Parts: sequence; C-alpha cells; structure tokens
Amino acid sequence: MTKNQIINLVANKAHSTKKATEEVIDVFLNEIIKSLAKGEKVVLSGFGTFKIVKVKDKPVIIPVTKEKRIVKGHRAPRFSPGKPLKKAVR
Repeated sequence: MTKNQIINLVANKAHSTKKATEEVIDVFLNEIIKSLAKGEKVVLSGFGTFKIVKVKDKPVIIPVTKEKRIVKGHRAPRFSPGKPLKKAVR
C-alpha cells in the first residue's frame, strides 16, 4: 500500500478532503521523524514502537575488489511491532 492509497482510504472513511488528509498524515509522519532525530522513542499503542539504535563499526569486504573496509558506526531507526499487530499478521 502506498502513501497515496492510504491518503485516499483515510479521506474516504473520515469524510474529509484528500488535501486535508494528506496534510494531517504529513504532519504525523514529520513529528515521528523529528522525535527519532532527537533520539526519542515513539510508542503507538496497539501498533508498535519506533526507536533509534546505535550500530557499531563493522568490517566488510567489497566482493568485486576483495578490499577490506570499515563501515563507521551510526544511528539507525528500528521498528518493533506491538502484540495486536503481530497477532493480526499471523
């Protein structure tokens, strides 16, 4: 399902315009992004948790050249689904 399909679905079910629905969804997603950028955890009850994890330096080998390199440590977003989401998917 694409973002555009979600906007259409929510607009129809909420009896709202597509433009207003798109603005609401964009604000919602941007607030999640801002919170994660600050290092905060975002918990959506019944859906799941978005959090930031620190990834350590990791040695890798480039397959074509057989060259060894180090991928620097960084922060990465992770999602942990909640119990209702896990149950619905099973």
